[in-house]
Amino acid sequence: MAEHGEAENTPPPPGRRTVECAEAVAWLSGRGVLEGCSVITSLPDLSEFPALSLAEWKQWFIRAAALVMAKVPPEGVALFYQTDVKHEGTWVDKGYLVSRAAEEAGQETLFHKVVCRRPPGTVTFGRPAYSHLLGFSRGVRLALSKATADVLPEAGEVTWTRGMGVRACLAACRFIQEHTPTRTVVDPFCGHGTVLAVANALGLDAVGVELSRKRARKARALRLTEALELR
Repeated sequence: MAEHGEAENTPPPPGRRTVECAEAVAWLSGRGVLEGCSVITSLPDLSEFPALSLAEWKQWFIRAAALVMAKVPPEGVALFYQTDVKHEGTWVDKGYLVSRAAEEAGQETLFHKVVCRRPPGTVTFGRPAYSHLLGFSRGVRLALSKATADVLPEAGEVTWTRGMGVRACLAACRFIQEHTPTRTVVDPFCGHGTVLAVANALGLDAVGVELSRKRARKARALRLTEALELR
């Protein structure tokens, strides 16, 4: 017979995963509301759009973020992990851009957290030592008694240079588990699939979209034992 409490320590069965090789905006535009889903994603930098000016990329970013939010059902959440960049000596504040998109999409801000990518006091160049983790929803509201930390002390291991850290992914996936009835995580800009792998490790289903065939293959195959160890 199992000891009392043993079931609580047993990892959930891994969730299912689907990764499609497609352009994210077109993929989202061709679908209705993603019923039963929440979104965790990071929109790409200006560096991935060499044909666009900074102003044009900002417009694209806001439209894409608003589209992501529009596809999330009222009982779901849209979570964005974004790292600012410097462009010709000035900051590009992606947290501001995502918040602009939320206003256009009629979404309310649930939280705006800071995730430390480097220890406090570290001097960095090009990118800051922190990232934004922002959450939005049309229908979900949070009780003050269920507040969580506004500053995450470390992002965790990254599987590629532009990837979301494993600890940050865990925080985002746990938020979905604890505050929404949705049990499928969608990442329309999934890269190497860290969000998908962490969601699966927690027993959530996951759907990824990635334009690069090489990255899509990696996203289908990625498994993270660290996610289970940190549960």
